[in-house]
Amino acid sequence: MSPGERCQFNDVREDRGENGIQDEAAPETTTPNGNCLRNSNTEVFKGKRKVREQCENRRRNSSSSKRSSQLQNGEVVEAVTLFEVVSMGKRAMQPVVDDWIEAYKKDRDVALLDLINFFIQCSGCQGMVTAEMFQSLQNCEVMHKMTEKFDEETGLQYKRFMAYPWILTVTWPVDMGNEDYPLIKPGSYWKKFRTNFCEFTAVLVQQCQYSILYDSYLMDTIISLLTGLADSMVRAFRHTSTLAAMKLLTALVNLNLNLEYEQKSLEVENMMNAIFKGTFLPRYRDIIPEIRAICIEEMGSWMKIYPDTFLNDSYLKYLGWMLYDKHPEVRLKCLQALQGIYSQKEVVCKMDLFTSRFKDRIVSMALDRDHEVTVQAMKLLMVMSQNCEDALSSEDCENLYQFVYSTHRPLAVAAGELLYKRLIIQEIETESFTKTNGNQELITSQLKTLVVFFLESELHNHVTYLIDSLWDWAVSLLKNWECMTALLLEDAREYERALSDVQETALIEIILATVRQAVEGPPTGRGGIRKILSTKEKKIQMEDCAKITEHFIVVLPRLLAKYSLDTEKVTNLLQISQYFDLERYSIGPFNKNLDALLREVKAIVMIHSNTNILETCSRVYSILSREELTIHNQVAFARAELMNELVEKLDQLLGIFWHKEDGVSAEEEGIQHLTSSLRQIAAFHNAHDLTKWNLYDKMYKLLVSELEQRPLPVQILLPSLQCAYFALLWQLPSMAESPSSKENIFLLRTHLRQYCNICTSYLSHYNRDLREKAFMILCDLLLILSHQDSSNNDAAGLLEYLPSTSLQTKMLLFIRDHVFGEEEEETKDMRESDVKVKENQKLDALHLKRCLLAAYCKLIICNVVEITAAAEIYKHYMKAYNDFGDIIKETLSRTRNNNKIQSARTLILCLQQLFQKHVESQGDGSNSSNNLDSSTTSFNNIKELARRFSLTFGWDQVKSRELVAMIHKEGIEFAFQGAAGMDGKCLPPNLNFLIILSEFSNKLLKPDKRLVYSYLLRYVPETALCKEDTWYSVAWYRTSLLANDDDENSAISSLQEWPSVSITRTSSFKRKLSEGSWSKMSHTDRTNRTSETHHPSCLSSLGLRNRKRLKSHDSYHQEYSLPLGSATPKRKHSTQAPIKEEDLGEAPLEEADIDVVGTEQDT
Repeated sequence: MSPGERCQFNDVREDRGENGIQDEAAPETTTPNGNCLRNSNTEVFKGKRKVREQCENRRRNSSSSKRSSQLQNGEVVEAVTLFEVVSMGKRAMQPVVDDWIEAYKKDRDVALLDLINFFIQCSGCQGMVTAEMFQSLQNCEVMHKMTEKFDEETGLQYKRFMAYPWILTVTWPVDMGNEDYPLIKPGSYWKKFRTNFCEFTAVLVQQCQYSILYDSYLMDTIISLLTGLADSMVRAFRHTSTLAAMKLLTALVNLNLNLEYEQKSLEVENMMNAIFKGTFLPRYRDIIPEIRAICIEEMGSWMKIYPDTFLNDSYLKYLGWMLYDKHPEVRLKCLQALQGIYSQKEVVCKMDLFTSRFKDRIVSMALDRDHEVTVQAMKLLMVMSQNCEDALSSEDCENLYQFVYSTHRPLAVAAGELLYKRLIIQEIETESFTKTNGNQELITSQLKTLVVFFLESELHNHVTYLIDSLWDWAVSLLKNWECMTALLLEDAREYERALSDVQETALIEIILATVRQAVEGPPTGRGGIRKILSTKEKKIQMEDCAKITEHFIVVLPRLLAKYSLDTEKVTNLLQISQYFDLERYSIGPFNKNLDALLREVKAIVMIHSNTNILETCSRVYSILSREELTIHNQVAFARAELMNELVEKLDQLLGIFWHKEDGVSAEEEGIQHLTSSLRQIAAFHNAHDLTKWNLYDKMYKLLVSELEQRPLPVQILLPSLQCAYFALLWQLPSMAESPSSKENIFLLRTHLRQYCNICTSYLSHYNRDLREKAFMILCDLLLILSHQDSSNNDAAGLLEYLPSTSLQTKMLLFIRDHVFGEEEEETKDMRESDVKVKENQKLDALHLKRCLLAAYCKLIICNVVEITAAAEIYKHYMKAYNDFGDIIKETLSRTRNNNKIQSARTLILCLQQLFQKHVESQGDGSNSSNNLDSSTTSFNNIKELARRFSLTFGWDQVKSRELVAMIHKEGIEFAFQGAAGMDGKCLPPNLNFLIILSEFSNKLLKPDKRLVYSYLLRYVPETALCKEDTWYSVAWYRTSLLANDDDENSAISSLQEWPSVSITRTSSFKRKLSEGSWSKMSHTDRTNRTSETHHPSCLSSLGLRNRKRLKSHDSYHQEYSLPLGSATPKRKHSTQAPIKEEDLGEAPLEEADIDVVGTEQDT
């Protein structure tokens, strides 16, 4: 073939379709057929029309070519193109490549064009490819045409580039999707295609190395093709060709390792350099992160495979730069590539400069926002610390160790590996230990190191996280409970290696955490859903539980005896028993250990008065006395014996305390003993039914004494109040479940009311702790009593109790003072330790406030107190958003689910009360709305609160239509209160409330806006809208309702259709409207009422100027009737608590997107 001639190629497979490509289990391929390589003549295209017709014919033929395999001469026709074979993946890749090599040897041009077509099709191109022979390297005109452009007439995209010795022209429709090509399509089929595509490239090099790889024709063409496609503006071309080029370079690197001849190695290196410079350098910084990730991933493999060439600073700099990439996938590939490099000790010496430059960046990536990046960064740092001496400083390691407390478990586990291998495992020479106890001393040393780290981290509340992080690496150490307990039972005078008191406390916490981890698995809060344990994991768990039980059944009583006076140690040790296999106590040898345990627990109860340790002991008895256990009777007898002693002791102390008939003995020692006894009984009464000891009467006498002007110490009243509460609660289920005499029922009813009165009285006690305890108990008790099921039980009906109006008022005032009341800040200078203590106290106080508010909000949600009481809480929504915003939002959402109308009324009531407070704060001249300043901070805060309330209705205007309409109705009525008899001479005092009400206008449907506006016109005097400077609030509200003149005309027509209401007849209209009488009125009545309407003159003229065609009266109201009627919520009682007004105060503005409450719930 002469250089001047065009090379025309006929596709030998043109008459054969893509047989077999439509596999039933596989998705449809991107390219319709393999026949997209076309002939080209001297004139490639004879006009734009011809190109358009070819593409149209190409699309029409695509459907016919997509056919399944057919039988020809009794044989199944297989796929005929490389793309079909690779995409289907039904054949091994090596025979496919061998067949292509044979075709290449017969006719290399046709085979190469088939390969070119393969890469084009793998890019998802549905266009066509034409090829012409390159004439001369000096042909500047041809070189100039090697561009990518769009033809507006044909709507086709052209790419013209060189794949030496050809010039290829790829044509495809401009609407070819960048988001839909094989490499990024979802599904297992296309994932397999990507694997086959990469394998094909590698096998092609492998199979060609002994024949055609060095013919200076094949690789030149492929490299030219991939380089040209990688330079395209089309993402599909760049992505596919970059992946192919990088895999091709990886295959060449592998090939170069095994070459024996220097000449061939030089040729391969030239190919590698051509691909690196032509594809990697432009594409490693591509705008598409997937392409950048491919480049970095393959570079990491080159450095591992061929470190002599690639592992130097000239190439490492690319990895270092891409550590700062903005996309997490690219950063992840960098870290994974570096892990492979640093794991090879023999090449780590070449990484010194890279480590010094980029170590800080890698350390900082442990705080990356992407979780997977943080995990891989920690793993890389672990490898660096093992293979690079002094790569990480002690400061770096101390910072990295703290990640064991991370809530993201994979990161914490990776940090746990670093902590265990870098800190806990010490290089101790075996000669330093004796043969008998060398291993024991080694474990002891490691445990001490762990304890010291735990104490230095000062995160004692998160010991479970620490143990979970180390569990995968140090499980043998953490399960060595024999060594741990031996270390605790050692005598410090005999062994220098014994632990200090603080270290013993830390080790006991670690023991408890390891026992819990072995029995229950990872702690809650570490992210993810608890996985279902496999059979092997369940078996390991059961074995660990058996091992724990057998060891601690014997050791635990000894530990309790040793540390019986230490509250913190004993509390943690007692919790170990709840993880026992308790049935083992019934086995002969272990039964005596149960007696020892019960004896030690009883001794601890008798000498301690701390609430935490007493409740833990009570829980131990509760766990051991479960009825399904064999040891139930034995434990129940021990418990009864203990309670007899405690009650007898209490009676003796009370007898001494009440030794005077008219007074009490107030000796300090006696008060301490009585307080301790009361706490012991209260702790056990919480989990055990002690009704037979009749403790309520004893507690009642103490509580009433305080109310009879005989003050008692608070430390006595608190456990007495708690114990009396438990005594009453234990009686409720027995009355409801079993038949009881009326005398017993009425007696319990009397006790309940007595107790509620006592709690109510204590709400005003001088001691804050007692007030808060009484409030919490009162809320819980009211909630229980108001929800007794009286339908099938008369006793439950008699015991039902609802709070009176006065009690509701007191409770609401309590919430306002104790939750939302401002506390004075101490301004005096404090030391750093004092500041820390103060901050902890603030956190504890905030937690208690949240509990108080949540308890009261439950009463509102469950309809125990009037829902209008929520108005007082909603006032603080803005001011206290950071502390209580979640509780208030949940309350708003729940009350809206229970009663939509009443919940909306509460919102408008809240705004009305705040507005009245604002009016009162303006001074004596507040009778006129002219004197009100709507730009003050307090007014703007109310307006912002209204905006936040409106956001809680969500985006579904139809769903909230009735509620928003009711808010506007009541808001308009409130704004014009006091307007009767003024005859327009002065403004209503609440008129500025319309500005606040306008925040809800955007939640109205368009037809509802017109009806609300017509409702507004009933209250506005005739001359009001002509004096917008004076009645600017009305103008503001009117603007929020009407978007254009058409809306105003419709509103005027609605006004003509609605019944007239003058200012003097407001009350009668509101009564009829709330009763729903408007919808019941006859058409004649409505017509008569409409004739009585007196329209303002300015509105009439406006209506004449912009008159439009109006809808009929009946159809209009049938379609757009406003739900302005009132609804009365169902209540068990109709008491209405007076809600006092409270100033909103200044509050920071919050983002709108966090205020949508209950939008996902159905109406």
